[in-house]
Amino acid sequence: MTAAPHVPVLLDRVVGLLADAPAGPFVDATLGAAGHATAVLAARAARHGSAHLVGIDRDPSAHALASVRLDADHGADPAVTWELHEARFDALDDVLDGAGHGQVAGILLDLGISSMHVDRAERGFSYRQDGPLDMRMGPDAPRTAADVVNGYEHGALVRVLRVLGEERFADRIARAVVAARPVSTTTELASLVRDAIPAAARRTGGHPATRTFQALRIEVNGELEAVERILPQAVERLAPGGVLVVLAYHSLEDRLVKRAFTDAARRCVCPPGFPVCTCGRVPIVDLLVRKPERASEQEVSSNRRASAARLRAARRTDAPIPPDGWTTTGDRR
Repeated sequence: MTAAPHVPVLLDRVVGLLADAPAGPFVDATLGAAGHATAVLAARAARHGSAHLVGIDRDPSAHALASVRLDADHGADPAVTWELHEARFDALDDVLDGAGHGQVAGILLDLGISSMHVDRAERGFSYRQDGPLDMRMGPDAPRTAADVVNGYEHGALVRVLRVLGEERFADRIARAVVAARPVSTTTELASLVRDAIPAAARRTGGHPATRTFQALRIEVNGELEAVERILPQAVERLAPGGVLVVLAYHSLEDRLVKRAFTDAARRCVCPPGFPVCTCGRVPIVDLLVRKPERASEQEVSSNRRASAARLRAARRTDAPIPPDGWTTTGDRR
């Protein structure tokens, strides 16, 4: 099997969940180097006699890696087919409509950043390597990290660091950054953040710039907004019995996934005092994972990225989507 720069997280669990989905195409909406996808294809081909992948990734470099991996693992098997689309994962509806697919058997969302981004200094994701302040996951992102760091007013920068990075020293860091502008490299920013944080706080909790870099990456790529948009699309695109698997890597993402799954699995919403149900609401998914599953100590020891992973999964019921929608998280599109 061809080596890939990204080690798929919770691979056996993801494969098991998606192999159990009914026959039909499955979507890896965060394709990356196709580590998850190639294993799922093999399992589904063994289960159903054939397998088809709809792979989506916004990063052109990911497509090149995925193509090599898929050709090496499945190129000689006529029962396994795939198609790759360059798009953000929240363009799921557009991709499936354009490719002529209606409902699908399974969808995988592996959120967050991959090692193929972090390990390339020129992408600007790593505080450990000197590179430009970029952090775009794809060329379609309208701004870079440098635009945020050097262009946001102090208050806006504080909001980004505090909300998206859950950084308790957001104000101190923002003041240091504004005073040092222009900031042009990742290591320059990391040094500013380190020096802005009290010495006592720097002794624990890993690298002091971790939360700042996380916040900037999320802001640059509009990650939380994209997660909010993709979840209703994904649930509604599943065929009855279809399975949605989501891997989240920080609490902000996981909170959105939990809320969407809870909404979709909700039964009667009539006031508690009603003697009988008048809303007629039935679940459109059954939860396959009630509490987020985590990687084992053994997996974490060999793949540090797995330590933050939280897996949730749901199976589509045969209930129709309510005409007035089902989410309580805001705009469904």
